[in-house]
Amino acid sequence: MAVLECRGLTVRYGDVVALDSVDVSVAPGETVAVLGPSGSGKSTLLYAIAGFADLDAGEISVAGVEVASTRTAAPPEERAIGFVFQNYALWPHLTAEETVAYPLLRSGMGRAQAHEEAHRLLDSVGIAELARRKPAELSGGQQQRVGLARALARSAKLFLLDEPTAHLDAALRTAVQEEIATRTSAGSAGVVYATHDAVEALAAADRVVVLRQGRVVQVGSPVDIYERPVDRWTATLTGAVSVIEADLETEATRTVARFGSLRVAVHGAAPTGSHGELLIRPEWIVVGDTDAPSGVIKGEVGARWFRGPHTDYEVTTPVGVFTARVTGAPQFEIGERIGLTMTRAWLPPG
Repeated sequence: MAVLECRGLTVRYGDVVALDSVDVSVAPGETVAVLGPSGSGKSTLLYAIAGFADLDAGEISVAGVEVASTRTAAPPEERAIGFVFQNYALWPHLTAEETVAYPLLRSGMGRAQAHEEAHRLLDSVGIAELARRKPAELSGGQQQRVGLARALARSAKLFLLDEPTAHLDAALRTAVQEEIATRTSAGSAGVVYATHDAVEALAAADRVVVLRQGRVVQVGSPVDIYERPVDRWTATLTGAVSVIEADLETEATRTVARFGSLRVAVHGAAPTGSHGELLIRPEWIVVGDTDAPSGVIKGEVGARWFRGPHTDYEVTTPVGVFTARVTGAPQFEIGERIGLTMTRAWLPPG
């Protein structure tokens, strides 16, 4: 049985359609990331599931029980949901430890054990030393971590996380994601994780739902979303990509694109004509003058960006501009001519 089933959700604010016939499901122990830019409907989806936004159409079930439709609406406290709000929503008169202990006490846990577990949860999000402070004495990022610990303290069937690591540094973000995974998998709870950060969505989720202007654009595994985006917009949302117009040919049992002497294997939709718009990720490009049997295309380095683990290069060629990625520190200078070969290209169905 699914932990969450959303069928045909539509939510309107006046004339604005915030969600338009959205379907989302979450299996026990599964983390589903909802990825989209600001205004795509991510927070509205979470608010509708939690019971803070009314439906204009559709139904929501949690653990097989209908909690919302146009006919019924169970109150938020009866939905067995833990929610991390984007605006924190902390009680001003409680300390951090008291805030996290509260849902544990409500569940029947003894006071000493509840405060011990609350302290452990605060430690897991890196703020155990701030346990005695009230919200006014905490920074925005610290308040966010208190809200996350409070949500994780609930014995919930479903956790809703609205940009839960937006104000955290990289190391703490990883620690928090691990705590979320441990907490949810232990009880077979599900997670809906709303974020505008594609790297975070791909790293944290078992499946990704891509939202655009209130509509579901694509649903799939992180690998599907990154390597096989449904269209150019989704590809750009999820990372750097080169968009190149190319002539397509059938070569034996495969489709290839030709750029002069360079041939590239094309994956994806069957071409309906002899021309297509190809999407090429930076790591699918090999930089350097090689004797590759598929050929080489020459270009000039127009820009470069050192990212730490790798360096990205913008390379202008006769057929278009490519973004190529090379592991390590910069190796090529701006203005230098280099050769490119490609391991693959993606032809989306759109």
